[in-house]
Amino acid sequence: MPSEMQEASRKPWWRGARGEWFVVAQIALMLLVFFGPRTVLGWPTWRFPVPHACPIVGIVLMAAGAVLMIAGLVSLRRGLTPLPYPREGAELVQTGAFVLVRHPMYSGGIVLSLGWALYVQSWLTLLYAAILFAFADVKSRREEKWLAEKFAEYPAYQKCVRRLIPFVY
Repeated sequence: MPSEMQEASRKPWWRGARGEWFVVAQIALMLLVFFGPRTVLGWPTWRFPVPHACPIVGIVLMAAGAVLMIAGLVSLRRGLTPLPYPREGAELVQTGAFVLVRHPMYSGGIVLSLGWALYVQSWLTLLYAAILFAFADVKSRREEKWLAEKFAEYPAYQKCVRRLIPFVY
């Protein structure tokens, strides 16, 4: 009897058996973060005690998020796929950025989005970043089920390294 992974690899892409719809939704959320509306009529405007610090902190966070994303990409090398479903023949990576978090590219995207929200000083963009975090959490949980099925050592790795926020979550 074929495994879930074998079945998923045979289904057409539009069925989403390998997480294709997760990728579409993530792209839509990232577009919303960076190009979506930043204000809503009736909502309070951004009032932060040190408004001049927000863009600076935002730039630092965007740079940190970009570095984490790039480090994750470099660490994965040939195992890289846009889908949350593991690539055939891939190896479990537990080095580089994957020492800090199990999903460094998701984490980097979240930090980058948070930095952008601070840079543009928008409560609504901050809300989009929070939604992106919640989405990444859901997506990573599904991805981890596939990873645990493919790699026997994955559960031990899960116990040692946090999912999205280094040393916290």
